[in-house]
Formats: sequence, C-alpha cells, structure tokens
Amino acid sequence: MPQPIHSTPAEATRQTAATVSTARRSKARYQILSLLAVGTMINYLDRTVLGIAAPQLTKELGINAALMGLLFSVFSWSYVASQIPGGLFLDRFGSKLTYFLSMTFWSLCTLAQGLVHGIGALFVFRLGLGVSEAPCFPTNSRVVATWFPQSERAMATGTYTVGEYIGLAFFSPFLFMLMGTFGWRSLFYVVGGVGLVFGVIWWMFYREPHDHPSVNQAELDYIEAGGGLTHSKKDADVSGAPAASAKSGFEWRTIGRLLKHRQLAGICLGQFAGNSTLVFFLTWFPTYLATERHMAWLKIGFFAIMPFIAASIGVMFGGIFSDWLLRRGKSPNVARKLPIIAGLLLASTIILANYVESNVAVIAILSVAFFAQGMAALGWTLVSDIAPDGLLGVTGGIFNFAANLAGIVTPLVVGFIVAATGSFVGALVFIGAIALIGALSYIFIVGDIKRIVLVD
Repeated sequence: MPQPIHSTPAEATRQTAATVSTARRSKARYQILSLLAVGTMINYLDRTVLGIAAPQLTKELGINAALMGLLFSVFSWSYVASQIPGGLFLDRFGSKLTYFLSMTFWSLCTLAQGLVHGIGALFVFRLGLGVSEAPCFPTNSRVVATWFPQSERAMATGTYTVGEYIGLAFFSPFLFMLMGTFGWRSLFYVVGGVGLVFGVIWWMFYREPHDHPSVNQAELDYIEAGGGLTHSKKDADVSGAPAASAKSGFEWRTIGRLLKHRQLAGICLGQFAGNSTLVFFLTWFPTYLATERHMAWLKIGFFAIMPFIAASIGVMFGGIFSDWLLRRGKSPNVARKLPIIAGLLLASTIILANYVESNVAVIAILSVAFFAQGMAALGWTLVSDIAPDGLLGVTGGIFNFAANLAGIVTPLVVGFIVAATGSFVGALVFIGAIALIGALSYIFIVGDIKRIVLVD
C-alpha cells in the first residue's frame, strides 16, 4: 500500500503536475461526479415531495397540522437511526452496491407513498424512506475521497450538494403543475419512477478508479498524489467493496473513540446547525409563506424558487472558494473552515425577516440566508479530510447522524413555537440562534483539520 504523502494540497498538486506533464490526464472523475449530482438531486426530491403534496394530501387523508409536522419529522427518525449501520454496510460492501440498493429501495418507498389511503401506511413508508436514504451521503463522501485529490474535494462536494437545491428550484413549478393536473399521488409515482431508472444507470456506469474504462494512468497518479484512491484497491470486487483486510477493522467502541476527537465532535455540531436552516426550508417554508405572509399557492410556487437558486449558488461558491484558498497555499484550517463559518454567521440573518413588511424584502432576506447555508454545506469535505483510513463510512455515518438530528428537532420545535404563539417570529429566531452556535463550534471546538489517527 502506498505511503501517505506528507505535503500540503497545493504542494501535492504542483508535484503531480510536474510528474505527469508529459501525459494529458483523462477526466473520468467528472463523469463519476455527474452521477453523484443527479443521484443527490433525486434523493432530495424524494424526501421533500411530501411538502409539495401536503396541501392536497392533508385534505384527502384528513391530516391536521400537528400530524403533518410529525410526518415531516418521522423521515429523520429512521434516517438518523440508520446512519451508523449504513456506514458499516458501506465500509463492508463498497460504494457501487450500497448506492444501488439505497436508491432502489428509497425510490420504491417514494412510489408506495402515492398508493396510501391512511396516515399509518404513510408513516411506515416515510420510515422506510429514511432507512433507505441513510447510506447516500456517506457513499457520496467515500466516492469523492476515492476519486478526487484533496485540492478538488470541496469543489466536488459542492457540485453534488448543489443537486439538493437545483432539483427543488427548477422542478418545483413542474411538480405543482403536475399535482394541479393529475393530483398529489402523481408526484410520488413520477419521482419514485425516475429514481428506479437512475438506480440502473448507476449500476451500469459507476466504477472504482482502477476499473473505470475512461481513466488513464496520468489521472490515477494525479488523484493518488492528492490523497485519493485510499478506498480503491485493485483487488476490489465488482461491487466496489474494499479488500478483505479493510472489512475487519471496526469495533463498536470505535464510535466513542472517534467522538473523543474535537474535529469530529465540532463538525457534527456545526453541521447540525447548518442543517437546521436547510430543514426549515425543506419543511415549513411553504407553510410560512402561506400563513405568515398570506401568499396564494401559485405565488408560493414562484417565490419558493428564489431561495433554492440562491442556495445552489452558495454551495458552488463555497466549494470553489475553499479549493481556491487551498491552491493559494492556505492551510485546510483556513480553506475549509472560513466558508463554513462565514456561511453560518450570514445564515443567522434569517431573523431579519421578522422585521420587514414587503414580501419581496422577505424573499430577499431568506434567499441570502439560504445562500449562506449553501456556503456552509462543506462539512462532508471535512469528513473526507479527517476520517481515519478504512473508517470513512462509519465516520460519515456518525457525522450524518448528528447533522440530521436537525431533521427531527427542527420541524417539531418550529411546530411547537408556531402552535404556542400563532406566529413564525420565534421560529426564525430559533433558526438564527442555532446558526450562530454552529459558527462558534467551528471557531472554538473543531481545531486543526487533520486526519484522525486512532491509537490503542
């Protein structure tokens, strides 16, 4: 096994450029990145299509606001509970098989939601959706760590993360129109069906670097010099599973040992904070516009596009800016943490929406806050940077477990606040305060960005 290169990302990139100057690198890693971006877009459409269907669904099934809040939250119950098992499955069976099974089963659960006639069945399929989607982001992180040198990982993370927002931004008007024409059940059929088709595409086209037909040696050398290929062995099987020696290193006590390191504990708290803003937009945002701002549903469909477009720009800007800082010779501490801290601080300005009357001004404030949340969505890049060798899956599972506690806490807390006060004022204060706590976590807790070494 090659020894790690102890140089900065910028130095590694320069050294690699000199080594392979006589050969033109292939770009197979960008083909893989496009698969991740489309998969992530479908992932978020599946988990959030319930929010679009909610106005018609609640009337037909007789679901009140309290039960709707519970259904928004229940996805995250099983999603969070399945993070660590999903990470263990990923470490054992590899990226290709894990992602294929994950997408196939979550798409089936989405499609099945269109068949329900009561809250019990809807509850069960939302739980199933959470279990099935749990390995997705740990797999994304593993693929990026395998296929990309450290100096390109923020860009790669930003590119696939932007799929979270692009799908909702540009497909929401189509989905509202589809629901108006064919009813709410059609949303689940269409989105679930697209996921099943893409699962087959993933299985056909995803390969590990040494097995990809379009990769050349110059690209492999470039990736490896930048710290990639650590999870891609020549003797891996067709599913992308690691060699047998990499399968046997996990013990349950490893979870506690990982969490003792401030890098992981700090980014977990920070990602919880960033996800709280995201979850607000994925769940309560349309209801906020309808009840607090008194917008009609067609107007909501138009206005809802703006913050998601802003967030997608924020994601790309944060990733590109982070990698640019690395190439300029800045340390990972500066390059990775600065965009996240700035994003979380700026996301706290969501509170200002409480103090303006104009709907245009409100959408502008919310768009800035969501742009900033997108900037802060680089946490998965740090997971790739700090995870111990052979434990990226379980490290990602712990990180995603903590981050997605926001999916449980935020919908319920916002619901309680609105029910108690009849207003979203306190809810926006809650979201802004959590963002500030996340920024403080990155400033004071995370410490140096370096790979964790577990010592017995």
